[in-house]
Amino acid sequence: MQVLFESRDPDGAQQRTVAEQRVRFVMRRLSWLVPRARVQLTDVNGPRGGVDKRCQVELKTDQAGTVVITALARDWRTALDQALSRAARALRRVWQRGQRHQRTAPRLARPVTHQDS
Repeated sequence: MQVLFESRDPDGAQQRTVAEQRVRFVMRRLSWLVPRARVQLTDVNGPRGGVDKRCQVELKTDQAGTVVITALARDWRTALDQALSRAARALRRVWQRGQRHQRTAPRLARPVTHQDS
């Protein structure tokens, strides 16, 4: 899986290795479904503080298209973990939805037998 990381904020750029490791860990069971992931960290309102750390995770898949999840939190790690958790859940749902449609085959009608009694 290819992991792309983007951040214009100097504090966010320090999270590069942590973000890449977390993406690989969270997506380890679904990595065959996700050839490329992009993580973008931005500070919404600059140095003012508050709940302003934004993490956007974009997962490109061959079968399910693109899954984009955004999370806001007080710190980078929490925003990253929340976004990855929600992205993994959404990807699992999309995959399971596809599996359900493949599994349900049309049922054949049983032949009706008439017994004369």
